[in-house]
Order: sequence, then structure tokens, then C-alpha cells
Amino acid sequence: MKLNLTPLFAALLLAGCASVGSVDPAPLPLAPGAYKTTAANDATALTASWWQSFADPVLDELVGRAMAANTSVQAAANRLAQARAVLGSAEASRLPQVGVAAGAGRAADPGARAITRYSAGLDLAYELDLGGRLLHERNASALDVQAREQLLADARLLVQANVARSYLALRALDAEREIVAGTVAAYGETLSLTEKRARAGDVADLDVARVQAELAANEAEALALERRRLELETALAVLLGEAASSFRLVPATWATALPAVPAGLPSELLQRRPDLAAARSQLQAAKARVGVAQAAWWPSLALTAQGGGASSELSNLLRSGASTWGIGLLAALPIFDGGRREAGVQAARAQLDGSAIAFREQFLLALKEVEDQLGALTLLRAQGEANARAVSAASQALRLSDTRYRNGLVSQLELLDARRSELANRRAALQVRSAQYQTTVGLIRALGGGWATGA
Repeated sequence: MKLNLTPLFAALLLAGCASVGSVDPAPLPLAPGAYKTTAANDATALTASWWQSFADPVLDELVGRAMAANTSVQAAANRLAQARAVLGSAEASRLPQVGVAAGAGRAADPGARAITRYSAGLDLAYELDLGGRLLHERNASALDVQAREQLLADARLLVQANVARSYLALRALDAEREIVAGTVAAYGETLSLTEKRARAGDVADLDVARVQAELAANEAEALALERRRLELETALAVLLGEAASSFRLVPATWATALPAVPAGLPSELLQRRPDLAAARSQLQAAKARVGVAQAAWWPSLALTAQGGGASSELSNLLRSGASTWGIGLLAALPIFDGGRREAGVQAARAQLDGSAIAFREQFLLALKEVEDQLGALTLLRAQGEANARAVSAASQALRLSDTRYRNGLVSQLELLDARRSELANRRAALQVRSAQYQTTVGLIRALGGGWATGA
């Protein structure tokens, strides 16, 4: 699939760090013009609710429960609420500050008389944003809110993907348990038959011991699968925000559909990856904070106004004769600070450079994840076809060996070898199928939620 991703990366970079003074664009990566592998042509477009394309009502329900109660999503939402509160504070600092003050005091006059004095007034203060410090702080806070919104979306996508992976792994494990359970039953029947033949003197005790060993090995494997299922079930409970002790997913037939990946993926899909969008917002916020640090060199200038009244009689407090007012202009310009402001500018620029590095790393990881999943899907498709041929041949060999064994034409060892081969091939095919589902979910996660441009 031919993809020209170089314009995409340029757009992401320019949108994130326009006029970024200290960021050197030289080390930034050049996106490849095409991926190494291609995918299927008969694909359907995924929507924002991408998990519904697996056509599994149980999966739909589990994702809905996770979105309502997952603690990681709730923590991300809480961090967003904190960022919005900080933004509100930054926006308020750019507005006039109005306050009301009232007081009462008692003091002695020169004649040694104690006098009670009442006061009430209205205070007004407004800082003139000469260097743009308040504006830069507000912009940085707004970008922090954007980043938190995108990180919340990324947390949701991650939880959705983990729920899908855990659920699909459970269903694959249930299918594998059925294979092993069937094998245990078959070996149990074989053991009963072999013991009868041994009592009749048709086979040696060695043959009985061999079947007993195979039966015990498969019973142990069945217990191992049970343990693995328990671990997956409790992990899924945590994703749903529920207690592991009370969560239970009843085993069922694995009938989940596998969405096909389209042969051509538009490069703009990467733009909607929430982690990339968050890194871009963080880069812009770091640029705004450089402006905050640079504005520290400007003088601070604030307008103040006061109006009110003061009187020794509470009833005279609001009369015109008791009124007072004043207007002031407060200016401050540090002359020598020991290099504090310059150090602040350097620290802000270093943070900006760090954000640019983080954005570059995130972009490279995004490309790697998409490339890995696409390559894995291509290889798994070929591996699945080979496994299907192996299962067919092994099943045919088992049927022939069983017939020959019952007619006394082959030894029991040959029959056991045929059973082991058929079991191994069926389990291998099932594991490849499970890997296809896991990789498809991984690709959806890597693309930010599927491959439909409108998703």
C-alpha cells in the first residue's frame, strides 16, 4: 500500500511548533513513502465503535461496562478536570479583580478618648499584560486541557483494546480447552481399551504405561489452561472496574467475526491517534511557556482603584462627607535577580526541546506499531493457511491409524503418535487464529481506532 507520510509528518510538526525557536528540525525523522506489507482488499470500514465490527454482543457489553467504570479512564478524566480548573484560574487572572472590604477598629485619639472607626470600600485591580505573560499562561493552560482531552481519548482506546484482547484470548482459550478435554477423553478410552488388551495378554505393560503417561500429561495441560483462564478472567474484571471475586465470564463457543484490513490505508489516519495529538499539544504548550519565561523580562504594571467610606459613626459611613477614593498605578521592574529570569528562559527552552524529542519518539513508535501489525497480519494469514493444511493431513492420518490399529495392522505407539500430531496441529491452528485477532486489535489501536477516515 503506497503511503506518502512525509506531508503528514510535516503537517503534524508545523501545527505543533510554529515559530518554535530552539527546536532544530534536522534530527526529525523522515516518514517512509510506503509500508513494507499490504493487507486484504475485501475490508469493511470501521466506525468509532470499532469493536462492534467483531459482531460479538458479549464484547459490546464488556466494552460498555469498561467505559462506565474503568479506573484508568476515570483517572484520566480526573486529570482533565484538574487541567480545566487550572485553565479557569489562568483566564481569571486576565480579568479585572473586584473586591469588597469592610472593617471596624478602636483606637485612642490625642485626648486619650477611645474612638471606634468603621470603614467600607470597593477595591479594583487590573494587571496590564505588557509582555503577554498572562496570555501565554492562558494559552499554555488551554493546550494542557487539549492534551488531557486527547490523553483521555487515548486511555479509552487503550482500555477498549485491552478489553477486546482479553475477551478474545478467553474465547480462544475456551476453544483450546475443548480440544484438550476431548483429547483427555480420547486417551481415557484408549487407556481402558489398552488395559483390557493387557489383561488378555495382547499387549505389554509398556503400552499401558505409555497411555497412562499421555493421559496424565494432557490432564496436566488441561489444568494449566484452567489456570491461564482464571488469570485472564480476573484481568478482565479489573479492566471493567469490577471485583475479580464476583466476576465470571461463562465459557461459550468462539464465533467472533474477524474484520478484514483494507489494502490501502490513508496516511491521515495517524493524525487522529490520540497519543500523537496529545504530544503535539504538549509541544505547543511548551512553546507557550517559553513566552511566559521571556515575558518575565518585561515590567509588571497594574492599575488599582479604591472607593468607599470611613467614619466613627456607623450611620455616617455611607454619607458623602465620609467617602474616600483613590487611583494608583503600580509598576515593578527587577534590575538584578542573579540570573533567575535567564535561567527560567533556558529551562523553558529545554522543556520545549524535550517535548519535541517526545513528539519525534511518539511518531516513530506509531509508525513502528502500524508496520509491525501489518507485517504480522500478512505472515499470520500465510501461517494460518499452512496450519489448515497440516490439520487436514493430521486428521486424515489419525483416522487411518485408528482403523489400522483396530484391525491389528499397526502398533499402539503409531496410533499415539498420530493422536499427538493431530492435537498439536489443531492447537497450533487455533493459536494462529487467536494471534490474528490479537494483531487486528493491535492494528486498530495503532491507527487510533480503526481505518475509516471518518471514524
